[in-house]
Amino acid sequence: MKQTFYQFKANSLQGKEIDMQHYEGKTIIVVNTASKCGFTPQYEGLEKLYKKYKERGLVILGFPCNQFGNQEPGTEKEISEGCLINYGVSFPMFAKVDVNGENTHPIFTFLKNTVPNIWGKTIKWNFTKFVIDKTGKPVKRYAPITKPEAMEKFIISLL
Repeated sequence: MKQTFYQFKANSLQGKEIDMQHYEGKTIIVVNTASKCGFTPQYEGLEKLYKKYKERGLVILGFPCNQFGNQEPGTEKEISEGCLINYGVSFPMFAKVDVNGENTHPIFTFLKNTVPNIWGKTIKWNFTKFVIDKTGKPVKRYAPITKPEAMEKFIISLL
């Protein structure tokens, strides 16, 4: 059987285990986030996309990561409050994970292996964005510098 995104689980920022099957049939953007990064204002663009298209089946899943420049040093509670207070994030946020190295979260191992980029099967920095279609198949990867607005046309094509 071919692997899909729906086979994985992850803990929410509140510590509750979430089965990715919960998002079956939706267009998903998975993004590794950090609250002290130059790209952190992308939270705003991601939230706009989410609000605009969630009724049509878009979901954005944020995974905080502290592997790049120590830019996500906070606790889950601090991350949660920062996302909400500074950017009004209402899309699901998960517990802090590693996206590279021996402790890479299985979701990111799957995404990197399915949609490699010019650096191969590694994530270069915060706010790397993976798009997963309604069947659970990762279909595109966007670089950290790509603003969420630049993804909109492609996202609409999948909804």
